[in-house]
Amino acid sequence: MTAPASTSQNAKPADERIATTSFFGRLFTKPEAGAIAAALVIAVLFSIVAPQFTQPESIATTLYGASTVGIMAVGVSLLMIGGEVDLSAGVAVTTAGLTGALTIYWFGSNVWVGVIASLIVSLALGLLNGWLLTKTKLTSFIVTLATFFMLTGINLGVTRLITGGVATPSIAPGTGFASAAAVFASEIPIFGVNVKITVFYWILLVLIATWILNRTRAGNWIFASGGAPDAARAVGVPVVRTKIGLYMGVSFCAWLLGMHQLFAFRTVQSGEGVGNEFLYIIAAVVGGCLMSGGRGSAIGAAIGALIYGMALKGVVYAQWNPDWLKFFLGAMLLGATVLNFWLQRRAGRGDKV
Repeated sequence: MTAPASTSQNAKPADERIATTSFFGRLFTKPEAGAIAAALVIAVLFSIVAPQFTQPESIATTLYGASTVGIMAVGVSLLMIGGEVDLSAGVAVTTAGLTGALTIYWFGSNVWVGVIASLIVSLALGLLNGWLLTKTKLTSFIVTLATFFMLTGINLGVTRLITGGVATPSIAPGTGFASAAAVFASEIPIFGVNVKITVFYWILLVLIATWILNRTRAGNWIFASGGAPDAARAVGVPVVRTKIGLYMGVSFCAWLLGMHQLFAFRTVQSGEGVGNEFLYIIAAVVGGCLMSGGRGSAIGAAIGALIYGMALKGVVYAQWNPDWLKFFLGAMLLGATVLNFWLQRRAGRGDKV
């Protein structure tokens, strides 16, 4: 005689479409979950080993360092969600500053003429990168690596040709300098602490990028272009225009940061910017952007930049040897990526995290 089947054996499997997900499951499926966890750990660590880290002036300094990476990380993160990278982003910032400075020096014009000329050149570079990518069908790694080397050579060659040196003359005597410096390089007092204006530009860009990604049709196009470009084309998504627009977005961020550096320091070194592109990519990846595209967020990239800013200043406040900073950044990139992947995989399975 056959034994009756148990109640558990007769139960039908739950329909996963109506299955509920725990709070932690929903939290850790978000792209920026790993970055938030890493940021908390680093903040607590430096708060313990360096009490100066939590002082208001130190926080303002940390936010400023984070903003100089975060402004570019916003554009780079959207580009990576769209499935591409830009290895010329670091030197593009220097190109923007040099274009403004050399225009002011060569023509003896109002500094705002240099600002506008720099914006036009920067957007044209983004347009060129996007056009070359979509027309040649080469990978963005190759296209932007070529642009990186060309811009590096142009920055040095043109600066030496016009000025006879590797740095531009000071633009401080130029007409309109005070008003431009107020726009790009001023400080705003908040509760008695002076905060650099780049921090506010950074926050504004993150809000705009988040709104675009989550609330507009263009945001859907960005995710679709990065996740499955062939399928996106099949349903009418303008993949070419989307990718060109993303490269121009990176160029706009490069122009904004380049103008800050120009009016903050009043001169530009033609060799600056090399290697900074990796900082922007690290911030985006730590923030949850996939190198393969289709996933990520501007908020996550902002947290990634904040982690960089905390590490950069925290090492100084803790009086640790700064020679180890690059090792720390590499370890942070690896650790955050692995943590993010692990949390999302567990949350995706419905495990308790």
